[in-house]
Amino acid sequence: MQHKPRDRGQQWLRHGRPRPVTAPPGESPDGAPKLQRVASLEVPWLARTVVAVAAAALAAGVHRVVSEGHALFPSGTAGWSFAVLTGLIVGHLVALGRDRWWGGTGSGAALTLAILLLYGWIPATLVSLAVVVLVGAARRHRWRQALRHGAVDILGIGAAALCLAAFGVHPSVEEPWRPAAWSVYALPEVLLAAAAYLLVTRTLLWYILAPRQGGLPTVARTALVRQGLVALALLAISPLIVVVAVHMPLLLPLFSVPLIALDSALWIARARAEEQLRDPLTGLANRQWLLERTWSALDEADRLGARSALVLIDLDRFRSVNDTLGHLAGDRLLLQIADRLRTALPRGAEVARLGGDEFAVLLPFADSPTSAQRVARALVCALGSPLDLDGLTLELEASAGVAVFPDHAGEAEGLLRRADVAMYQAKRDRSGVEVYEATRDGNTPDRLGLLGDLRRALDAGEVELHYQPKVAFDGSVCGLEALVRWVHPERGRVPPDEFIAIAESSGLMPRLTDYVLETALAQVARWRSWGLTVPVAVNVSPRDVHSPGFAGSVAARLARHGVPAGALQLEITEHVLLEDPQQAADTLAALTGHGVRMSLDDFGTGYSSLVHLRRLPVSELKIDRSFVARLAVDAEDAEIVRCTVDLAHSLGLLVVAEGVEDDETWERLRDLGCDAVQGWLVSAAMPPSEATAWLRARDGAPPPVEAAHPALPGPAGRTAPGHRGQPAR
Repeated sequence: MQHKPRDRGQQWLRHGRPRPVTAPPGESPDGAPKLQRVASLEVPWLARTVVAVAAAALAAGVHRVVSEGHALFPSGTAGWSFAVLTGLIVGHLVALGRDRWWGGTGSGAALTLAILLLYGWIPATLVSLAVVVLVGAARRHRWRQALRHGAVDILGIGAAALCLAAFGVHPSVEEPWRPAAWSVYALPEVLLAAAAYLLVTRTLLWYILAPRQGGLPTVARTALVRQGLVALALLAISPLIVVVAVHMPLLLPLFSVPLIALDSALWIARARAEEQLRDPLTGLANRQWLLERTWSALDEADRLGARSALVLIDLDRFRSVNDTLGHLAGDRLLLQIADRLRTALPRGAEVARLGGDEFAVLLPFADSPTSAQRVARALVCALGSPLDLDGLTLELEASAGVAVFPDHAGEAEGLLRRADVAMYQAKRDRSGVEVYEATRDGNTPDRLGLLGDLRRALDAGEVELHYQPKVAFDGSVCGLEALVRWVHPERGRVPPDEFIAIAESSGLMPRLTDYVLETALAQVARWRSWGLTVPVAVNVSPRDVHSPGFAGSVAARLARHGVPAGALQLEITEHVLLEDPQQAADTLAALTGHGVRMSLDDFGTGYSSLVHLRRLPVSELKIDRSFVARLAVDAEDAEIVRCTVDLAHSLGLLVVAEGVEDDETWERLRDLGCDAVQGWLVSAAMPPSEATAWLRARDGAPPPVEAAHPALPGPAGRTAPGHRGQPAR
């Protein structure tokens, strides 16, 4: 288990709606877990018990008051003035139009406490119920919550009345506790009654309504302090209301002004805290909330020995929607996306918008990385169905990255960063969803060190090119493919997939491509001077094709080395058209205009190969080794290869099969009409000296004199291990 993350706060929003919060646990390392366990305590049937006890207490109190011949509420001017003041407060609360989870800690609480001090708990309860019932009636969908708030308020008022009774104070309608009878001892009595009311109502509301996930976001703590100060100001008005009710009851409705003003300040404090944790466009939680909530989820998962997961989702090519339809249309589309995410969330998951078209989904508990990946695929699938925007049907795709605690990171920021790495990997591979893999992350300390070593190796010319032949079935050599190799002085041979991925993710890829082109063209020039006119293919990445001036730089290198354009072939993948199709098309057209031949590599591994094949100016198509490897034993792969060969020939393209390693595969490819093969059966990739010997042996010419020609880039005398495989047939 990794290091336990410290508590950074708990749930404040869920699915864009405000939720209950509580005071933070103690800062002491020893005290915090105990307080958190208390805050997270589940109390079964608490809500029903509170309602039942409150109803019984109210019924008993009313029965006692009526049976003793006492009035339930004051009459005359004071009674009507209190009724008008209550109506004004109710109108204010209804006009707010917002859920108020803190219940009576506002203008209604100040009025309730004033009536309690003056007339006792039964009239105060009736006023509280009037406020709760009327506000609840205005919000019919919240009647259950109103019922619970009313029951909690009854018990809070009862607790305050018991505090007064402990000091011998028993106010009633007939015998009010008038200010004239107050002494210096009345102040602690009033304060204790108010404290008892607040303590009982706050505690019960927390355990009834709040989620059992203790803690509090940092920004919410500040908001609660502000709310508490405003609440104290409201309750401090209660004794003034008592004085006015006794001496000038007609002025009681005027108290609606300060009560409503302070209550509005309380609401504004809450709204501002909420805005700091909510995305203003979609109403979803924002990045700050996500980090706060993730810290808390990781802490809980660590305590239970469980896993948590973070899914980062980004819409593909959303920028084109803004550019084509405008930003207002893009905003409406984001609202639909947010609604779809809310609907598609599994139980317990929570969603946030991080900015732009990027969303995050927190899975507080995940069984495994595979289960988190399934959830991510379901979310991506939900976003992929058609959307209607002003009568226009749009289909958007999304990419998602998954990072899991504690497998990939032990803290919230690290988990978010690794989910981001996985998401961009999904974009690059067009796979939809990817789980984070450290081997594909160019930002780990180990890989950052490897990146620095690769940059130094390029500067020192320590990266080598090996050459693998492509041979036709009649035995003629169609060309050689230049493959980059790097032997690290300490790590030994570094797999090409590893350091090429580092170069692509770090921005070093153009530098590596320049190095490979320069080295390959120098070797081609040397071979041509020896009478070996075999063409050489060089792989280029989508980033190279999208770089302005790439075609011109290739032409300049050809001219500098005196190599005809037809002797160079560039191998690309269909992914070059996915990011910026127009830029890619312009670059490829310029290259073919110079006479450089193009080959489409890894055919069949993309998502829309047939569409892209028509748009790419290629003369050769290479079937990926994943289809060739099982060609002799898998009828479906054989059929795919046959259809690919027929399609390519119908378009006038040559077909090369990669990864040929046995005689049976050779024979099947020849029968299917393939034009050439490449693989260990022919030869493994060879260093320049061995490739030269291999070519000379096939030509029957004597070996060249090495000293008569300029050296290739790289350290003198450097050799590479021998190749595997058999000679060409």
